[in-house]
Amino acid sequence: MELKLELVPIPVSDTDRSIAFYEKVGFHLDHDVNPGGGFRIVQMTPPGSGCSIGFGMGWVDTPPGAIQNLHLVVKDIHAVRDELAGRGVEVSEVSVMGAPEKPSVSYAYFQDPDGNGWALQQMGG
Repeated sequence: MELKLELVPIPVSDTDRSIAFYEKVGFHLDHDVNPGGGFRIVQMTPPGSGCSIGFGMGWVDTPPGAIQNLHLVVKDIHAVRDELAGRGVEVSEVSVMGAPEKPSVSYAYFQDPDGNGWALQQMGG
């Protein structure tokens, strides 16, 4: 059996504002479809990712801001954090978590305009 996670729905309150935010983060706009009947479906993909996010109108009932701690795994967390901050994204400082004799893991956090939470993660950083 093979199972691929390729789309994660993200609840947002303003589709156009969310497109602008995720473009600022660096996501690629794959689709913006308005099939009618009160539906609008947007799909955006982080650079280098095999999984996209989806949002819009009429297909996600979860309250905006309810999704937390989605991980974006990066090779150089300091470079990515600095790039996002330079683009105007409010991103936390890098924190390192570790335990004795275990590899460390570094994190930095940011939120979209609705409060959906994201974590940059670097293993061994």
